[in-house]
Amino acid sequence: MAAWAAENIDLGLGLGHIEPLVLGPAVVPDITDPADAEQETELAVLSAVAHGNGPNGLTVIQAALVALGRLDQEHAMVYFQLIWNGLREPMRRALEALVMERQIEGEATLPPFVQRLIDRGKLEGLREGKLEGLREGKLEGKRGTLLRLLARTGIVLTESESARIQACTDIATLDRWIDNVFGAKTATEVLS
Repeated sequence: MAAWAAENIDLGLGLGHIEPLVLGPAVVPDITDPADAEQETELAVLSAVAHGNGPNGLTVIQAALVALGRLDQEHAMVYFQLIWNGLREPMRRALEALVMERQIEGEATLPPFVQRLIDRGKLEGLREGKLEGLREGKLEGKRGTLLRLLARTGIVLTESESARIQACTDIATLDRWIDNVFGAKTATEVLS
């Protein structure tokens, strides 16, 4: 795309031509040294955008992250978002894995803004985990109630019927089965 955009544009009628100045991946250097990245932060960001998906992608991104760690949080977040938006899914996963690996190893080499992103992600994960835990607890409660009611009414379950109840993850279905217990004589009537 950059080569095409850099082609001369003939204005026609003998008026001359325009030579566009194009900034493409071939013109942007691979900034892999964190010291170089700190001296030229914006160039390091451009390098990460241009080469982040390439063979040295993770090294280029790491150098840019080191440089971003020296900026105030607002600028660092904007630049990080530019880098993130330029990454394809495999490199995003590799970057996430690298960040998580450093977290596990306890390395303090991540810029503060990245640490804040991680902490925010942990909070969101905790919230999601709590909600999932509440839902699973509610399902277990419904299953337990259904099994106790069946036992009290003397309805005997086959192994497959018991497994079907344990495998059910729909609260509305479990509620319907609990309501069906009243007046039912067989497990088939309950689980209909």
